[in-house]
Amino acid sequence: MKLYDYWRSSSAWRVRIALQLKGVVYERQAVNLIAPGPTGGEQHAAAYTALNPLAQVPLLELEASEAGGSPIRRIAQSMAILEFLDERFPEPPLLPADPLLRARARQLAEMVNAGIQPLQNLSTTEHVKHELAGDAGAWCRHFVSRGLAALEGVAASTAGAFLIGDTVTLPDLYLVPQLYAARRFGIDPTAYATLARVEIACAALPAFVAAHPEQQPEHRPQDAHRPILR
Repeated sequence: MKLYDYWRSSSAWRVRIALQLKGVVYERQAVNLIAPGPTGGEQHAAAYTALNPLAQVPLLELEASEAGGSPIRRIAQSMAILEFLDERFPEPPLLPADPLLRARARQLAEMVNAGIQPLQNLSTTEHVKHELAGDAGAWCRHFVSRGLAALEGVAASTAGAFLIGDTVTLPDLYLVPQLYAARRFGIDPTAYATLARVEIACAALPAFVAAHPEQQPEHRPQDAHRPILR
């Protein structure tokens, strides 16, 4: 199993957490999203777009033996990858057993996945800045703050130690990278008491520690202020 990854991609970070939680052994293939050159990053090179035409990470590649005897298979998009991993490696589960709580877990995850994160992507902010002559920083602060406020409100009814009770579930994997990004936009996550408390609980777990961007081989302290990337 191979994960095409960028060390500070919030989407790829979610998958790294899941792989660590489930104890899955995998090969990590770094894709430099900010590599210099005519393509503007390795994700735009023909060799990579042949694997993932949307030119994004994460991308999970399964060998024939892992794909049920089929040829090599590839899965893109963090939600699809995480649900595959949860079905393939069911312990510990990422979704609650109760149907309503399963739906709520997916709702909370999608509030980040669809409602916040795409609006802060580099491709979005570059369009705002260069094509619309707008203030990309103000744009991000508006949408991220709005999304986190909504997430705080919805999560309050189900949160225990984590967003759904006292066990790590799918939305916790989305929350932690999102709060990391929020800080980089100048947003203080402590304004969202439930989210901030859950982040602290997650940060104490070895899987979250190992998956953190600053634990990846490509991390350099001087990269801390580079733009947010998918």
